[in-house]
Amino acid sequence: MEFSLRLAFYASYLHVFSNVCFMSNGKPAGMLYPRDSESRSLRHLDGMWGFMIDDSPSRNESFVNKWYSDRLSQFGDVIPMPVPSSYNDITNSKLVRDFVGWAWYDREFYLDNTWSNKRIVLRIDSAHYNAIVWVNGQEAMSHEGGHLPFEAEVTNMLHLDGSNYVTVAMNNTLTPTTLPPGAIEYKTNPEKYPAGYFVQNLQMDFFNYAGLHRHVTLYSTPVTYIEDIDITTDIQGNNGIVSYVIYSGGKADLINMKVEIIDKVGHVIATKTSYKGTVTIPDANLWWPYTMNVTSPGYMYTLKVSVTDDNGGVSDIYRQPFGIRTVSVTNKSLIINDRPFYCQGVNKHEDSDIRGKGLDYALIARDFNMLKWLGVNCFRTSHYPYAEEIMDQADQQGIVVIDESPGVGISNDDNFSNKSLEHHKAVMTEMYQRDKNRPSVIMWSVANEPATNKAKAGPYFKSVIDHVRSLDSSRPVTFVCNQDYNTDVAVQYVDIILVNKYYAWYSDVGHTELIQLQLENDLRHWHAKFNKPMILSEYGADTIAGFHQVPSFVFTEEYQREFLEQYHKAFDTLSSEFLVGEMPWNFADFMTVQGITRVVGNKKGLLTRQRQPKMSAHLIRDRYMRMIHGDTCKKY
Repeated sequence: MEFSLRLAFYASYLHVFSNVCFMSNGKPAGMLYPRDSESRSLRHLDGMWGFMIDDSPSRNESFVNKWYSDRLSQFGDVIPMPVPSSYNDITNSKLVRDFVGWAWYDREFYLDNTWSNKRIVLRIDSAHYNAIVWVNGQEAMSHEGGHLPFEAEVTNMLHLDGSNYVTVAMNNTLTPTTLPPGAIEYKTNPEKYPAGYFVQNLQMDFFNYAGLHRHVTLYSTPVTYIEDIDITTDIQGNNGIVSYVIYSGGKADLINMKVEIIDKVGHVIATKTSYKGTVTIPDANLWWPYTMNVTSPGYMYTLKVSVTDDNGGVSDIYRQPFGIRTVSVTNKSLIINDRPFYCQGVNKHEDSDIRGKGLDYALIARDFNMLKWLGVNCFRTSHYPYAEEIMDQADQQGIVVIDESPGVGISNDDNFSNKSLEHHKAVMTEMYQRDKNRPSVIMWSVANEPATNKAKAGPYFKSVIDHVRSLDSSRPVTFVCNQDYNTDVAVQYVDIILVNKYYAWYSDVGHTELIQLQLENDLRHWHAKFNKPMILSEYGADTIAGFHQVPSFVFTEEYQREFLEQYHKAFDTLSSEFLVGEMPWNFADFMTVQGITRVVGNKKGLLTRQRQPKMSAHLIRDRYMRMIHGDTCKKY
């Protein structure tokens, strides 16, 4: 039994194709966000899907019985499951909430004849973590890893004159070579556990939500279509320099092309007729964080690409938003558009009641309202790439993003294997392909809190960071470190140092009087050794909303406020030297695995999980608003 169970868990990793596809020119294939246009149609398949879990002892019965060959209802009792959402918190079943293994979704849909004579693509924006997709019983695609989109052309699998169904099987098992990594542990003591009993051990401090977390979309393009668009920008005086490359897909090259740059009010301000070029925009409106330009933050242009056939008829049209901005670092500064930038930040999670990590527009709107209320100008996508709809708001509202991979908890020796390394680089390629044109993304973070005190972490992270730089030379590359300055072997390779520190919480708990001394000494050691700018990327204390005690005591709102105040004293000193940002952990409370150190989740949020402020939120708001108005952080 144990052998078959183990085999079933790992069979998916043998089955899944390579993550990254390549075009004929050797460039990684594009992943343009689905947008409708005069030549393109799209249809979200969101809503209620049929849902079943394969809880057979081997977790393999669904494949033996070929659940993908017909509607799921033919193989058992299905329940309705909303898409997008995590499935874990939807039902009242503990089995479903804590399930590890293959979960299955399906739904029926119809297409009318307006979809005929077109290329039709099925895209899934996120499925955790391994997924296999069938259309009308035919395997269409598979993908390894969550949080990032994958797609395949399914034109020849569809019926335009009848019903269609799509089936998705996904496995949330984490292994030593997944991102994030984890391990299956088999409990073999027959006096304590039944035969075949196992648990999923996590190496991350957040709940292992699973499901179809974002949109599932069908979209159409002409048979000759725009495959990808690369945009890079620069600034020369008052001019914006926009360089672009258009890539073609389908049966022919894109020969007759028109490229237009359109400003925010819809005026065409530049036109080109080549697939590759550079455009100078006089007196350009730059993309600024809203705290650096309150009159016109987050200014977005549009690159409109129109392709026509030899007869002048429109073949394909795509509109790509972009902003004009530059980013660079010195040994003491982080610079946006040639001006120093200070990260008034927070860390976040995609996490909320009931829906788990499921995409929710109301939640996105609430979060950005609260980010602005707090005075936040920067957040990290801890610890995975966030939904593109979240990233859109960051672009449009002028909030800076540190874009982080799912490389959280890379701590054991078997997490540094060649297989892990190749997967990690593939994930970074997918991240880059998805987010490369976003002005809000100023930095790539390849990992959070890896064991970079291990010798093998040095060459591992050098390889990952070099890979990211080979894709993108326009942004700094980093990872978030929690090791000591004198034992870390990988920070030497980053452009900017991000460190997590929890003085008076995980060490010297309760002794807030020690924070300023310990933190200033520690960060100065880092800068003296590596001579790079620094962001304190995490600091925080768990706080139960409504708990009060004077004098302060751990887990009370008074303690969290006092704790943060002591960190701020150190920040105010170091920001005039080399500190370029501060990011409390966390924006809001979030769910974790059950454990005696977590009271229904991680409670370090400035806000509750329902996005209501604790005392500490008012402290951060007062501090960040003073920064915006120039009352603190003299360097900025």
